[in-house]
Amino acid sequence: MRPANVCLVATLVAISASSASAQVTAQSLGTYRSPSGVTLRLLLDDSNVGKEASVGELTFPPNIDSGEHAHGAIEMFYVLAGELEHVVNGKSEFLRPGAAGYVRPPDKVRHKTGAAGAKVIVFWVPGDEAKRIIARWTREP
Repeated sequence: MRPANVCLVATLVAISASSASAQVTAQSLGTYRSPSGVTLRLLLDDSNVGKEASVGELTFPPNIDSGEHAHGAIEMFYVLAGELEHVVNGKSEFLRPGAAGYVRPPDKVRHKTGAAGAKVIVFWVPGDEAKRIIARWTREP
């Protein structure tokens, strides 16, 4: 992925961490599961960082295809493990550990994995997109 995309993700992390009132925490705000088995461990949202952004850890199971969809916010991924096929408006890119990708509204996106699945950090700007997503998913105990 282009270096500018990685810089954008790094900048968002730095902004989130630099607030004078920011607290560093490893605690999750909850884990949610989609009907297809994707899990989201929500880390930052309006309850701690404000409504400007949400951050989570997404785990995609092996051999999954999200189907084409759109988001109401910018969605950015940073791949931690595995491989994620990130298809934006029909253009496919394979994201491996250390790579970043993004999609802007009203673009169409599709997420696919192979045998290894994938684990990514996801950023939504503005952050209310996380609420829309978890409203359709099941909260894990």
